[in-house]
Amino acid sequence: MSDIQNNDASVEPATPSVTQNDSPTGEETLGAPRPDGDTSSAAKDPEDWVTGDEPMTGPQKSYLDTLAREAGEELPATLTKAEASEHIDRLQKVTGRGQ
Repeated sequence: MSDIQNNDASVEPATPSVTQNDSPTGEETLGAPRPDGDTSSAAKDPEDWVTGDEPMTGPQKSYLDTLAREAGEELPATLTKAEASEHIDRLQKVTGRGQ
């Protein structure tokens, strides 16, 4: 997996960062800085996800395996999507990935 910040491992589709900006057309754009300064890609707290209690996805499992190995940790293979996302966020900080 690449060092993409939780994008490949995201489970609940994040609401795009649609921002009105100073573009020549004044149209909304994706990926522009948010007016509130928030730089996270998650639109909701994992605990609030509708599908958060479903089993983690294949990409999450693969990325967590990589992160856990690098951090020297073992995690259960039965995590939910929300739990996996929280571990990914934590382990990215521990390993320096996703920065």
